[in-house]
Amino acid sequence: MEKPSIHPFIPIIIGVISVAMSAIFVKMTTADSGVTAFYRMLFSILIMSPLFFLKYTHELKKLSKRDWLFTSIAGFFLAFHFILWFESLNYTSVASSTVLVTLQPLFAFAGTYFFFKERLSAKTIVSALIAIGGSVLIAYGDFKISGAALFGDILALIACALITAYLLFGQDVRKRLSLMTYTFVVYGVSAITLFFYIIIKGESFGPYPAQEWMWFLLLALIPNLFGHTLFNWALKWVSTNVISIAILFEPVGAAILAYIILGELLSATQIIGGTIVLTGILFFLIDYTKIKRVFLKFSLDFFLLAVYINTCP
Repeated sequence: MEKPSIHPFIPIIIGVISVAMSAIFVKMTTADSGVTAFYRMLFSILIMSPLFFLKYTHELKKLSKRDWLFTSIAGFFLAFHFILWFESLNYTSVASSTVLVTLQPLFAFAGTYFFFKERLSAKTIVSALIAIGGSVLIAYGDFKISGAALFGDILALIACALITAYLLFGQDVRKRLSLMTYTFVVYGVSAITLFFYIIIKGESFGPYPAQEWMWFLLLALIPNLFGHTLFNWALKWVSTNVISIAILFEPVGAAILAYIILGELLSATQIIGGTIVLTGILFFLIDYTKIKRVFLKFSLDFFLLAVYINTCP
């Protein structure tokens, strides 16, 4: 397999920052969850279409029946991941939802072990446990044992399992297809799934005010084309486990954005938990010297920023 032009961890970092903005955009919309997810996928496909049809349609011939099956399953799981996660944000906080939806290592480690026979090192398991512990601590103050918040937490947890399945099925196909072709097909299957979901549910495709269309477009541009697409690019060279560990940073970014845009205050548990998440990621990346320096600096910057925000009047 050819070497990547840049280190895969760089696009993964950019992707995590991009997907951290997803919860904020969803919170700003008033449309049904299925509709929001559908337009996110549809706009992504429309943006990609000119380049795909000009340069990549010939790659569709490379898809075997097994590839079509795996890609379709991945797209189906992605569609329902978005439906359940967007719906969870109607019942619980940004912090709680993003924490639960990023607890992917618990599912990814099991999936890659049973389906791809990938061996898990002690360092991988320990780093995941550290990061998961930090993620849980971030939203500790928001978790509730019953009522609407609990329902939202359950939806987010199921969405977590679905996004992990999406990555696992994509990991196999992505190694044989270009990023553009794989992403276009997966997003296409996801959009078709969401289209029929909306019809079955009787939800409305429109009309919506201009502001709603802006949020739909931003969801397509930033979390999708700069987020999930970069993860799909990285899948050619790294395991699903690597991406799942990195995505644990999402609650940290989402918590900061929720404070700035939605006015959700950072608690002491979120500050400490965010630092623990970064510590877990650092432990996993300890062999990569340059990346380690970047994360160490960012970890310190985040901690100081969080303390400042928490102590501001």
